[in-house]
This record gives sequence, structure tokens and C-alpha cells, in this order.
Amino acid sequence: MKRTSLILIQLLICTLLLGTLTFAHRGMEHILGTVTAMTDHSISLKTREGVTKTVEFDGETKFVKGDAAATVKDVQAGNRVVIHAHNRDRSLHAAEVRIGTDAAPGRH
Repeated sequence: MKRTSLILIQLLICTLLLGTLTFAHRGMEHILGTVTAMTDHSISLKTREGVTKTVEFDGETKFVKGDAAATVKDVQAGNRVVIHAHNRDRSLHAAEVRIGTDAAPGRH
């Protein structure tokens, strides 16, 4: 009986922890990488793992550089970025793009 109670308590704790992590990320994917290309509606970046990802953005996407508001015009090839994106219709859509204040290594 004690063993069953202990297992149930452990399952409850795991469920609560996983739920908290999901809530903290609000169902978003976080993509870190270096910008390789820009279009009028998307940013392509190469991740640390060497994977190229393309993320769409629109007028509702928030751009931030350091602690200040920014615009899409502040994003350039070679910038390091963190993008918080929703998965919509099998594509990534940026809610927020955080632009690094330093250039990626080798891009001075």
C-alpha cells in the first residue's frame, strides 16, 4: 500500500513539473542561432547544431535588441538571435525576436 502511494505521489509531482515547464514556455519553440538570410516575411538562421530553420514573422512580431525595442530593419545576416515561435500550420511563426548585441564569432 505504501509503495503504491509513493508511486502515485511521484507521478503527481512529475505531472506538475512537466505542466509548469510547458506553461513557462507557453507552447513556444525557442530557436537560437545566427541569421543567414532575411525576406520581407521570414528569417532564416543556422542553429548551433548546424540546422537551418526559417521562421515567419508579421506586424505582430515583437523585435528587441538588448533591453530596447527594435524593428525588423535591425536584423541583419550575421546577427545572433533568439526567436520565440509558435508552430502554426506546420511552420514556425515568431512571437518575439531577440537580437544579440554582439556579432557572431568570425563576423567582425
